[in-house]
Amino acid sequence: MSEFIRLIPENLKKIREINPMMMSYNIEFAEVTGGTFWKSYTPGQIAGTESFYVEPSAEGIAAMYKDLMQVYPPINLYDEKLRSLARELGPVWVRVSGTWATKTYCDFDGTTNGEAPEGYLNVLTKEQWIGVLDFVKAVGAKLMISVANCPGLHSADEPWNPSEAEKIFSLSKQYGVPIHAAEFANEPNIMEDTGFPKGYTPADYRRDQDLFFAWVRKNYPECLCVGPCTTGGDNVSMGKSSADQKSGGIEQLAKNTCNCADLMEGTREPLDVFSYHYYNGVSERLASVVPSGHWDAADAVTEPYLQTALNFARTYAPLRDKYCPGGQMWVTESGDAGGGGDTWASTYLDVLRTLNELGGFAAITDGVIFHNTLASSDYGFLARQVFDPRPNYFAVLLWNRLMETTVYDSGEEIREGAHVFVHSRKDGKDGVAYLIINNSTTESTTVELPKEAQRYTLAGQEGNIRATVMTLNGKPLVLGAQNALPAMEPETQAAGRIELAPGTCTFLLL
Repeated sequence: MSEFIRLIPENLKKIREINPMMMSYNIEFAEVTGGTFWKSYTPGQIAGTESFYVEPSAEGIAAMYKDLMQVYPPINLYDEKLRSLARELGPVWVRVSGTWATKTYCDFDGTTNGEAPEGYLNVLTKEQWIGVLDFVKAVGAKLMISVANCPGLHSADEPWNPSEAEKIFSLSKQYGVPIHAAEFANEPNIMEDTGFPKGYTPADYRRDQDLFFAWVRKNYPECLCVGPCTTGGDNVSMGKSSADQKSGGIEQLAKNTCNCADLMEGTREPLDVFSYHYYNGVSERLASVVPSGHWDAADAVTEPYLQTALNFARTYAPLRDKYCPGGQMWVTESGDAGGGGDTWASTYLDVLRTLNELGGFAAITDGVIFHNTLASSDYGFLARQVFDPRPNYFAVLLWNRLMETTVYDSGEEIREGAHVFVHSRKDGKDGVAYLIINNSTTESTTVELPKEAQRYTLAGQEGNIRATVMTLNGKPLVLGAQNALPAMEPETQAAGRIELAPGTCTFLLL
């Protein structure tokens, strides 16, 4: 059944103001140093014409990584195409973290010859970190990291020490690009599987997070203390068959996991910002191991799928209120699926999820969402190494250009065909900016405009919702000569009733 929406902007009620850098992104630590990361899908798998399946191993997920991963060289953060496209996204937070960071040794004096010391797995050189700092400066961003907490630094019985953290904090500050926010560790609720010392417990984590935050506040008071950076647990439903396994099976990939409360109860150092990670489930790469955690492409526009991100926000908001009262809530990793993204993550199909998450999150709370990643794996905004923009890049670019920080209650119940979000206009003019997502694949949505509007409608090229090219008002969004961005101009829409085609996302400026 087709939905009908009547826009009455004069009746809108303000909900809140939000962080102007809400849309931010990650650069994986593994990208900076070079290392193993998820293999790319083939064109056929991305198009949905070729299936993807990995036979589960009796030896567990670790034994399967040889078929799922490959070694990549370090990212070139001096690439002008990469920098230019990143600058267009406007002021952002750049988070350089990931499980890789937990096990990385900072070889800033060049003594290891590239060999990780005992107890570490990776080496970061001074030149590589300066490349990060130069990138952050060049795009006008703020920097967030996590630090080493592995057997090379200390045992579970020994307290954490700042010897590695001091290297990276001091170099950053001396170079003129200070670290403005830090999480102690990436996804600490996975415990040993995230790289912690053998036998590490939640009590050890609470001890060490307190030590880290106390050290930060004493030596680098400009840095926000962010945490606990959990993933899964806390009775958050992920995956299509999450009724039996509340985490959607994420915890099945790790030996020992715990919840947010296990990491936070009894800590002495308060959080400045509360953080967690969100994924709808696991990608095809891990689906054979955790079938309950995976969604099929046919589900990617359904209400349960699109509600997953918002259910996460609603679950963690009370935990934020408990452990960080009055603070912002940051999603320090976000994307369609853990395991490097689904086969459709680089297509228009994932745009509906991305824009729905932005609109829904802003309606629920204030904070920042770090998309994982800028230019790595199949869920990156930009294709790896060549840095061509994917549909999600253009979608968030348009969001950042049109949607300002005042959030209004749309007055519309979220339902199939009518996901409606309203903000103030980024251009500073009177009026508001609507985002309407028609996630029905069969029915158009009718919208009654009270006056003339500027219209921006996004769709998959040639009506293919799984297209790798997205259109704006029917025109393909691709780079031009010398990597110039395409014009992203609106159409003038007269007052009256308009039809929003199935599977489209439309911004309307009134």
